[in-house]
Amino acid sequence: MRVLELGCGTGYFTRELALTGAEVLAIDISPELLAAAQREVRAENVKFAVDNAYALSLPDGAFDSVVGSSVLHHLEIDRAILELHRVLRPGGVLCFTEPNMLNPQIAAQKNIPSLKKRMGDSPDETAFFRWPLAGKLARAGFAGIQVQPFDFLHPGTPPPLIGVVDRLGRWLESRRVVGEIAGSLHIRAHKP
Repeated sequence: MRVLELGCGTGYFTRELALTGAEVLAIDISPELLAAAQREVRAENVKFAVDNAYALSLPDGAFDSVVGSSVLHHLEIDRAILELHRVLRPGGVLCFTEPNMLNPQIAAQKNIPSLKKRMGDSPDETAFFRWPLAGKLARAGFAGIQVQPFDFLHPGTPPPLIGVVDRLGRWLESRRVVGEIAGSLHIRAHKP
């Protein structure tokens, strides 16, 4: 399997992808972040490259899967997903996790300029509502689109409480209305 990891950053998820045995190309726009990832991840099945999500230097249909974590919300989404569609083979799968704009904390962080700056967000950073994002994926040519809210476990949760908060979060995720405000969106679609 050939996997493209978009926005690999310092290689946190690249390390996990390497364990799958897939042939992984991990890309990022930042040479500094890629250098850090290369120091962290030393696996024969992983290659790193500087590349641009809007104009990937990769051939059409080259990948079985394109994945990423918290990267699409930094991009002009319409341009990026067209390019991701191009590099996927027919039947290839797109899989991302991104912030959910229906989450009250995320909405405040992404829309209140002083809070956005204090939290370290870049000026162009945003989050997604699941239904418009699903529409964008459909217009880009994707099928089998699933955009599901998940994750009430906040990164600031004290370690001794993680188990309890995680169990409570999973229960909340299963509740129709409350689940909509989970912190993240799991995005999955395929190229027909």
